[in-house]
Amino acid sequence: MKTFVRWSLPLLVITMLSACSSANPERWDKREKGAAIGGLGGAGVWALVGSQSGNAGAGALIGGAVGAGSGALIGNELEDRDRDDRRYRR
Repeated sequence: MKTFVRWSLPLLVITMLSACSSANPERWDKREKGAAIGGLGGAGVWALVGSQSGNAGAGALIGGAVGAGSGALIGNELEDRDRDDRRYRR
């Protein structure tokens, strides 16, 4: 189990960076930007929190997942508001 946790954080970071580098960030909508920012921020913060208890990898995985989900939800709400604003301005 410790080997899995030890290798999970670098694999998560490599996966996230490769996903970000393959997509064109200029074309991302607010949902995608929110998921990326929330995932990276959550992984960083929870890696620090998890390192205090000796589980930085598990903290980063949990924080990244929660942060990405939260960021996507917030970005989705912003997209919906923008769509409604465009609809009512016509």
